[in-house]
Amino acid sequence: MISILGAGAFGTALAVAFARNGTPVSLWARDAVAAKTMQDTRQNTRLPNVNLPETVSVTADFASAIADVVLLAVPMQKLRGLLETHPELSGHTLVACCKGVELGTQLGPVAVIRDVLPDATPGILTGPSFASDIARGLPTALTLAIADDTAGKALQKNLTSPNIRIYRTADTVGAELGGALKNVIAIACGIAIGAGFGDSARAALMTRGYAEMQRMARALGAQPETLSGLSGFGDLTLTCSSEQSRNYRFGLSLGRGEDFDPSVTVEGAATARAADARAKSMDIDMPITAAVVAVLDGGLQIRDAMEMLLARPPKEE
Repeated sequence: MISILGAGAFGTALAVAFARNGTPVSLWARDAVAAKTMQDTRQNTRLPNVNLPETVSVTADFASAIADVVLLAVPMQKLRGLLETHPELSGHTLVACCKGVELGTQLGPVAVIRDVLPDATPGILTGPSFASDIARGLPTALTLAIADDTAGKALQKNLTSPNIRIYRTADTVGAELGGALKNVIAIACGIAIGAGFGDSARAALMTRGYAEMQRMARALGAQPETLSGLSGFGDLTLTCSSEQSRNYRFGLSLGRGEDFDPSVTVEGAATARAADARAKSMDIDMPITAAVVAVLDGGLQIRDAMEMLLARPPKEE
């Protein structure tokens, strides 16, 4: 059995995909009423027109939801609280399915798991993927990053489904950073399109944003090739080019001067602030990330931010 903690759109989509493969799945929802509604109706309002297979059991009972392999499909900024509240997860294989950097500690999800539950076996499942695509059975490829090779091979086999292809790496730092930092660049790209700067500006932001991602990854000991794969370049391409991306939509709203639904989780906003703080403390040049933070905090107007980026001294690529 696979346990998925977090019954949002992504957690539910993974449950549907794994259950289609014949694997029993326990899907835990924090809200007991929501869990009962999902169990009875076999649907999640956050994932319209998708029926839960009978092998998916939805529950709010934490103890009954836990299996040997636990996928953590909760927002990045909620991950530590979940782990601290449930020390019984210690000793389990815990695979984060969130993307971001924790405010305050500036840690990624694998590092947060190690920090809170050092006896757990931590990993991360990441890459270019939208919940609706996974739930509909469309082809998707993901990266599973886990340092324990034996656990990684077993997980790769267990998590592969007819529509999900899993690639494995031991570089958890690179996988964490790729999934987190691409959200910041997606916000920047959304801002550019929303403000009417055009597709060429978006392409430039994606390319130079990717260079920023590589700089931070190298400084933190990640393998550059990890960022060239699904968890870096692949996820960056998807997130910066589709309105299914919450971070990109958030940027579009900023660029257009429109309000954005505050109930929608935008991981890139917190990640931008955390990454910017870490970059400054380590003297890593990340001007796009800094510009996004300045726009978010109201310290810089969008057109001024673009002019500032264009006015940087000429350099070799």
